[in-house]
Amino acid sequence: MEQAIGNVMMQLDYKLETMAGINLVTASALVAEIGDIRRFSSPDKLARFAGIAPVNYSSGGKGRNQKSRQGNRVLHGIFYTLAVQQVQTAKGSKMPRNPFFYEYYHRKLAEGKTKGQALICVMRRLVNIIYGMMKHKTAYVAPEAEQQKAG
Repeated sequence: MEQAIGNVMMQLDYKLETMAGINLVTASALVAEIGDIRRFSSPDKLARFAGIAPVNYSSGGKGRNQKSRQGNRVLHGIFYTLAVQQVQTAKGSKMPRNPFFYEYYHRKLAEGKTKGQALICVMRRLVNIIYGMMKHKTAYVAPEAEQQKAG
């Protein structure tokens, strides 16, 4: 079964496995839930589809943004799991798995966001990256981040 999935993924030519934390099963689940990436004109639309973008509730000139309970919950779960993996540290060495996302997550915490809100920020950034990878069929290139041990 895994070989058949691998053949289909090779034909689609998405290079999602180049990102740390995405294996063949996760990549195929992303492709299965997203479908044809061309149906989303921007990463904002994909985030809305996945239920990651906030929803504005307003009445009488007053409104506020709240966490969305709408959208594809399976896709939301995949992005959540992926975001948690990106900010984790390796058990033995205490080195972050993805230094860029680790630094980004801790920067959001320093800004006063809760852990859940900071994780949603990471999820939103992942949506942008995966959208670009699927749209242009490119491999993941890790941005430069300061290497630091988890404190």
